[in-house]
Amino acid sequence: MTARSMLEGPRSVLVRGSDAYPTAFEALADPPAKLYVIGDLASLSEGMAIVGARRATPYGRGCAMRFARLAAERGVTVISGGARGCDAAAHEAALSAGGRTTAFLGGGCDRLYPAEHRGLFQRIVDGGGAVVSEHPWDVAPRPWMFRLRNRLIAALARATLIVEAGLPSGTFSTADEALAVGREVLVVPGAITAATSRGANRLLVQGAAPIVDDESFEDALLSLFGCLRQERFAAEGSRRAVGEGGEAVSEKAAGDAPSKLADGSSVASSAPMPDPLVEALRADALDMDALYELAVGLCEDADPRAWLMERLVAAERSHLIAKHPDGRWGPAG
Repeated sequence: MTARSMLEGPRSVLVRGSDAYPTAFEALADPPAKLYVIGDLASLSEGMAIVGARRATPYGRGCAMRFARLAAERGVTVISGGARGCDAAAHEAALSAGGRTTAFLGGGCDRLYPAEHRGLFQRIVDGGGAVVSEHPWDVAPRPWMFRLRNRLIAALARATLIVEAGLPSGTFSTADEALAVGREVLVVPGAITAATSRGANRLLVQGAAPIVDDESFEDALLSLFGCLRQERFAAEGSRRAVGEGGEAVSEKAAGDAPSKLADGSSVASSAPMPDPLVEALRADALDMDALYELAVGLCEDADPRAWLMERLVAAERSHLIAKHPDGRWGPAG
């Protein structure tokens, strides 16, 4: 381990029973005897865990970022596991919102995993958060350690938000750990055809609380942390809606765009005409063969392939859709 690859920042070893040791871990059947911490010990306060699939879809990463940002903006510490995919997206969003975030590692804090997240872990420490492990500094991560790590995430969080989880998965195990210590489990629903959402949707069937929009998440923050919902208004006073990329847009911009009549005049419509291709991809991720079949039925007299590529490119540039890791196209989150 070179000095260059080690994280910079204050280092602490918290022994169980000491003043700084989080009392939340006492609810565990096997509380860690010691915690090895790089960063601010204040970030070991109870917060909101946001976890999800490592091979996350754009939808999963987008939801992790969306809700992590909302939590961080209200002063709630975002807790996750520093993994690829949804975990990293949650940490990044909390940092970009100026909030505090805590990452629990499977191995020791000087054996960072994944190694390519070294920059992210350093920014977590620099931003007032912490990188934490129950294993001594130089212990190499092993597969079984990550399940142990998940119980720490679940215990420190007042609630765990599951963004994407397959069956079986480490994310699903975090929900199990949260339930074992009497913590609340929140779930973002996913498409029933998506393998990355099978575990998440199963948790909903078992009674987890669904998070279906910003308001339902803000209600959860209010219940758990006393955070008041923040109403969003445009500068001119009109109420805002949330755009596809998470940005706020006024109702006038979102739903009252003028449309052209045959004579060239304009009239305000109640809502813009939805793009059937985008609407189909919001409902389910599709491969190119399925998209081509869809295009044949929609393109009228145009060439199906040209029609399809033109709309895919335009929708991707507008951040409405994205190409998933498995090659399919689907919602951008």
